[in-house]
Amino acid sequence: MEFKQLGRSDLRVSRIALGTMTFGRTNSEAEAFEQMDYALAQGINLFDAAEMYPVPTDPAYQGNTERCIGNWMKARGSREQIVLATKAAGPGEQVSYIRPDLHFDRANLRAAVEGSLSRLQTDYIDLYQLHWPDRATNMFGRLGYEHRPESDGTPILETLRALDELVKEGKIRYIGLSNETAWGTMKFLQLAEQYDLPRPVSIQNPYNLLNRSFEVGLAEVALREQVDLLAYSPMAFGVLSGKYLGGARPEGSRLALFPQFARYMNESGLAATRAYVELANRVGLEPALLALAFVNSREFVGANIIGATRMEQLRADITSLELRLGEDLLAEIETIHRRYTYPCP
Repeated sequence: MEFKQLGRSDLRVSRIALGTMTFGRTNSEAEAFEQMDYALAQGINLFDAAEMYPVPTDPAYQGNTERCIGNWMKARGSREQIVLATKAAGPGEQVSYIRPDLHFDRANLRAAVEGSLSRLQTDYIDLYQLHWPDRATNMFGRLGYEHRPESDGTPILETLRALDELVKEGKIRYIGLSNETAWGTMKFLQLAEQYDLPRPVSIQNPYNLLNRSFEVGLAEVALREQVDLLAYSPMAFGVLSGKYLGGARPEGSRLALFPQFARYMNESGLAATRAYVELANRVGLEPALLALAFVNSREFVGANIIGATRMEQLRADITSLELRLGEDLLAEIETIHRRYTYPCP
């Protein structure tokens, strides 16, 4: 396993991280234990969760993912072996059941942290992330920005001060952002420096062959400011494996179980996928490994968050770290990218 210092923190994280959003719903606790055992044995030490998980969100399941991880750490005595990351949910109707008025203010963040600590059965969280911005902005597939300052929530300075209290109390070690923009990231960094408050060490955004929007403004921010990308959806919800081409919905697959996850299934997304799959087949690679190896190769990536519902997927995906894409192959990927630049933002 390869490791990288995350941002300006002292967290040394594996270049492959274990995504856990299926634990406690699609995957049973026993299956979650098997995945975590295997991941740890392969050298993976970064486990990523969220208070709203598992996904799809549902009040009947909320918190189960953190409970699975907490039970596993207790059973295995493995807390000190992993870098534990989780997230506070932001405002939105889809998770309004978590707390009545979700925002990143002091009361909400304190309640979120205390709830996660209880479910995780630990005294501290290594990396605490804000799951999405507390304002109307580009996230979850939007490219065009629509200015709606009337929808601004908690001021960023207030959020940082609330997080600072939790850092000083030892409940969280470092903070990170998620689904954030270049402006938002720079504003967090500016205020953290100006007021001597916790500085974000990472940003968890989508990044894959079908969605390279991170490269437009955030890649430079990540590299110059040392705020590493934790790349989620590196397989575009499994689409880049090619298994959904031709209208297929394999039994037990994510889109067979939850057809609402069709973000990457538009016409241009499928056309781009077909091109990448054909390229992989031509050079003798599994399409999934080509997709994951591309993400692994990016300088601004701190860790590639892989999630799997089956053990054979997890085993295969971890091997992507062994694959190095040559310059000719990367050039062919760029040729396809120019043809289908942002098929699925």
